[in-house]
Amino acid sequence: MPFNDLASALHWASALLTPYADRPQVEAELLLVHVLAQPRAYLWAHPEAPLTPEQAATYAEWVQRRAAGEPLPYITGRIEFFGLTFAVTPDVLIPRPETEMLVEIALDWLKARPAATAVDVGTGSGCIAVALTLHAPAVRLYATDVSPAALRAARANAERHNVAERIAFLAGDLLAPLLEPPDLIVSNPPYVAEDEWDALPLSVRQEPERALLAGADGLDAIRRLLAQARTRLRPGGLMLVEIGERQGEAARTLAQAAFPRANVAILPDLAGKDRALRIARASN
Repeated sequence: MPFNDLASALHWASALLTPYADRPQVEAELLLVHVLAQPRAYLWAHPEAPLTPEQAATYAEWVQRRAAGEPLPYITGRIEFFGLTFAVTPDVLIPRPETEMLVEIALDWLKARPAATAVDVGTGSGCIAVALTLHAPAVRLYATDVSPAALRAARANAERHNVAERIAFLAGDLLAPLLEPPDLIVSNPPYVAEDEWDALPLSVRQEPERALLAGADGLDAIRRLLAQARTRLRPGGLMLVEIGERQGEAARTLAQAAFPRANVAILPDLAGKDRALRIARASN
């Protein structure tokens, strides 16, 4: 091995990852703490600590996998979302911090409607469904996904956080599996246009295409979701959909056509980029 202690391991890994990662030192540290099962502070406090042969071999393998383009959360098997730890596999989209704003908006809306019926459409890892259920315990929550593997991952995460019995996991396309109209629809659907695919980072292209690609303009899934929602979302209900940063006006136009009497807004993320479509349906 080209290293024999924590400091030299991090130096080697950071150098190897520099061409492939935006934050090579951080990723090198995150991989190492997962190998050691120690907090990051341990690395800084004990730079001279040795690795066992098994730890060194595992670390070298993980760093090389990351350098080959594999997403870091698929290597470690976990990621943080909304202050919670979620297990992730190559069967699901990796949760992003930007998606947390959907949860925040939904929870704020649910404060006045604690017993509402909600659905997380295209649940993937289950991060939205689990976060909503933990923070709004009276909500009646459904989670749908067309992928059986994704539903298994979502159910496993719900079990990890002890909320599996409070979420109904349904296999099917978008809202089709629902047997009752929801008050709240939350979704992070596919929204990458086909001609954008090759420009995505290699690590993103390792994630499920079905969870990312959505036709020529990236809006196919949103069109289908809006078409289903217009006959299902209850009067006075709310719909929140994550969108691409250049899709705001197009998404607004589609939403206004589907819900001509609703209050439609495009909400920015913390970077000021268009990130969420918000549709507040009229009460009558």
